[in-house]
Amino acid sequence: MSRQEREEATVRAVLDAAPPPTVPAELCGEAMRRGGRALRRRRIARRLAWFVLCTAVVAFAVWATMARPWVEPPSKTTPPLTGW
Repeated sequence: MSRQEREEATVRAVLDAAPPPTVPAELCGEAMRRGGRALRRRRIARRLAWFVLCTAVVAFAVWATMARPWVEPPSKTTPPLTGW
């Protein structure tokens, strides 16, 4: 008999000897209440994250259209030639 088989036999003996645990009747209702609350919190957090992301995208788009970071700024080293 190998070590693993002895350990499995010991665990099976312990599990067979112990009576099955009793579960309180109100445990199911409490678990469902807490689970529902967790789902609501998760849903609210997800919606808030999407709102913040969309707001950031809109703010970036507005800034980009106003500041035009892709346009090269005019050169300030030479004055414009006028009057030729």
